Amino acid sequence: MTAEKVRWGIMSTARIGKRSVIPGIQESKWNVVEAVASRSLENAQAFADELGIPKAYGSYEDLLNDPAIDAVYIPLPNHLHKEWTIKAAKAGKHILCEKPIALDEAEATEMVDTCNKAGVILAEAYMYLHQKRYEDIKIRIANGEIGDVRGIHGVFTFNGAKDMSNIRFTKEWGGGSIYDVGCYPINAARFLLGEEPSAVTAHAFFSPDHGNVDMMASGIMEFSNGVALTFDCGMWAEFRNELEILGSKGRIVLKEAFLGDQSYEIIKDGQTKKIIEDNSNPYALQVDNLAESIRNGKPTKFPTDDIISNIKAIKGTLISAEKQERVLLR
Repeated sequence: MTAEKVRWGIMSTARIGKRSVIPGIQESKWNVVEAVASRSLENAQAFADELGIPKAYGSYEDLLNDPAIDAVYIPLPNHLHKEWTIKAAKAGKHILCEKPIALDEAEATEMVDTCNKAGVILAEAYMYLHQKRYEDIKIRIANGEIGDVRGIHGVFTFNGAKDMSNIRFTKEWGGGSIYDVGCYPINAARFLLGEEPSAVTAHAFFSPDHGNVDMMASGIMEFSNGVALTFDCGMWAEFRNELEILGSKGRIVLKEAFLGDQSYEIIKDGQTKKIIEDNSNPYALQVDNLAESIRNGKPTKFPTDDIISNIKAIKGTLISAEKQERVLLR
């Protein structure tokens, strides 16, 4: 292990870690996976052996007590994010926490305040925003390449309804499609427009067979100048993950907006121009960007205020769907 690399501990043997985040850390330039923890030492050791991780712990507390760990990745169920982020911060560990980072604005604020007091970095795991294309698209919009933005449309759906053991079907744990995948188009619109929404109206299908969580939701989120994000998200539908930014003089289309190929199209005057981007591993980019802040004190790519504002918009969407009414966000 190179001493200057950020040494990571993984809190749980969750599939997202095994499938995506751990390989991203191992592929990255400035990071190394040092340890994994589970509530079972046997499970942690088997996981560590399979992925070539040096240390395994049978509790999250043991991981946090390891002085050789600089940062932790938290992919625990949503309702546990606050508890373990605060414990990690008090243990002096920097934190990358899965999205959505909290269940509501109050939780996120407490997490941010605790991390600030402890002098550690807190980041939310929206890996897609670390792709080069999103910065490029934001610049194209600012430069007027598609004229004035008239609206954004985003979708993210998949069909996981048969897995009745899925933690996403537990309402009290922050389950449901808005928290799980609806957060992506909401996050993307806020980033690309560079502002916070003023209101949201959402409609959802709450399935009694799946813990009464929202298995499908659609909504309209209001921004300034009459611009809106229209979106739908679901966990019981055909797979899609797309984004379109519509302008007065053209549009930008991402056929694989959050997962998959990182190319996109600019469509103007009946002509389509395909922009080919290097399909760099966004999980590796995410931790390398974070490592720059941890190692060199560089400001994080997204300030902690963004974390709080993001969950406020997401929670407002869920409240709107539950109450079947328009919810003001500011």
